[in-house]
Parts: sequence; structure tokens; C-alpha cells
Amino acid sequence: MINYPIKFEPILKEKIWGGNKLKEVLCKNSTKNNIGESWEISDVEDNISIVANGPAKGVSLTQLINYFESSLVGERNYKIFGNKFPLLIKFIDANQDLSIQVHPDDQIAYKRHNSFGKTEMWYVMQADQNANLIVGFEDKITKEEYLKSLNNNTLESILHYEQVKPGDSYFINAGKVHAIGAGVMLAEIQQTSDITYRIYDWNRTDSAGNSRELHTQQALEVIEFSNTKDYKKEYIKQNNTASNIVSCQYFTTNFIRVKNLYYKNYRSLDSFVIYMCTDGEADISVDGHKEYVKKGETILIPAFAQNVSIKSKSCELLEVYI
Repeated sequence: MINYPIKFEPILKEKIWGGNKLKEVLCKNSTKNNIGESWEISDVEDNISIVANGPAKGVSLTQLINYFESSLVGERNYKIFGNKFPLLIKFIDANQDLSIQVHPDDQIAYKRHNSFGKTEMWYVMQADQNANLIVGFEDKITKEEYLKSLNNNTLESILHYEQVKPGDSYFINAGKVHAIGAGVMLAEIQQTSDITYRIYDWNRTDSAGNSRELHTQQALEVIEFSNTKDYKKEYIKQNNTASNIVSCQYFTTNFIRVKNLYYKNYRSLDSFVIYMCTDGEADISVDGHKEYVKKGETILIPAFAQNVSIKSKSCELLEVYI
């Protein structure tokens, strides 16, 4: 059985909109510029995470699941997802505005791409002054009104902008139009999918003068025009208490601020657990096996594990499971 806190090698992604915070603030090791994303745990094809510590160092996430099966991910998860890890875990740094985009749900993603859909959530770790996110439309609109705005190049005027600060959290269901604004660094939890329909890219071009591909028709069939405004998630920050941020069929995410010592028994939880450290540092112990984690690092706790203790003068964690 596998029974220790597992770290993976970050997969760093250069992006046209990326910056240097992942290197300078989260200490990601790279000589590349414009690092927009750090994929912390990934089972996306051609982007499979590799274990960075312990007895399984050098082994891929795919190999771990193939060998340990439900001991790693949980019995129910293994029955549903088989040898596919169901979540993609990232840190994101937007030095420029990301494209305005939307993601398909499971049904459409499977039909078009043989993929999971993409429901996700954001936890803001740092935000420059006046930095914002785009989440949905300012008012309810029709498909015809949306297309008119898109064709008239006035899409920006009908979107809903949210000025953000550290600790703000947003749930982005499949179909919700959205974008991360310049100056925001955040943690992202999502289904294992890299399917994005780009709607608008600020008339931006790359160094060769080329515009990025847009997916107008594909997006039109998945956009949520009803404009439900339940995306910002309120939660309570208490010491040594798991405060729920998001609970949905794809994942549960809780906020935990650890002061001194926090103990958790996962005996009744049939799932792996992921800890994303969003501030501070801590020692995380699983049945006597200890691993150090600091801001910008991620730990996977196997489903086989029962007793977890976290020791820290002060740290903030996102606790994620299914």
C-alpha cells in the first residue's frame, strides 16, 4: 500500500499572458519567462505528473493509479474513473488578461472530445490593486444579443467584472463565461480536462503577429445566458477548522488555517485528499511519514491513509477531495 504525503514535479506552462509571480512568489524553478501556469497534479494526456519524493519518486501518476488503484484514489473514485485521475490542480499567474472563454459540460465534452467537461473553482492568492475577474454577464441576455455584441466588438461592455482580493473564491460551472484578469495569482481546482473555447482575446497577437484561434460556434452551444450570480463563495476563516468553500459532484474544497497543530481522521472518507498550501509552511504527517510543504506547493494524500496531522506556526491550506 502507498501511505505517505506525495509531492509531484510541477509542470510549468509558458503563456502569452503569463508573468513571473510563480517563480518569484511561489519559488517555481524555471529559466523560462511568462510562466502562466504550474500544473501541480495532472493526468492530462502528454502532461502526466511525476512523483518528486519518497519511495515512488520518478513514478508517473498514471503508474501509481495502475498499481495502487483504489488504495490511492478511493473505491468509489476508482469505480467511476478507473485509471484516470479526475482532478487537475494548478497555480495560475495572469500578468495580462486571459482570453474570455467558456468550457463544455461532461456530455458535450465527451461527444466532441472524448473528454471530461470542465467545471472549476478559483481561490485568489494575490491580486494587484484594482485587479479583477470576469464572471458571467452583467445582465441576462439572449443568444442574439450576445452575437450582436460579439460581432460589433463590444463584448467587453456586457460582461460582469469582479474586483478581487486575496481569499476571494469563485465557482465556475461549465457554461459560465469567464476570464482571469491581469494582476491576479490564484489556485485552480478543476476536472481533468484541457478543453477551452476561446470567445475573445482582446485583439491580441503573438510575437509573429498571429491572433490565437477563436471557437465562436463551439462556445455558442454551451454558453449559459441565464446569468445566475451564485459564483462567489463565502466561507468562514477559523483556526484549525475546515470551512467549506465549494461542494459539487466533481470536488469538495475546504479552507483550513492551521495554528500549531491540526489533526484529521479520514477513516470515513473514500477519497484521496489534496492539500494546496496558499500561505505559510507546514509539516504534514501521514501515519508517521512526514513531508514539508510551503506556499505554492501541493501534497496528495492517498485514500488508504487515515490519520493526518499538520504542524505549523501558521499556514493556510485548501483541502480538496471527492
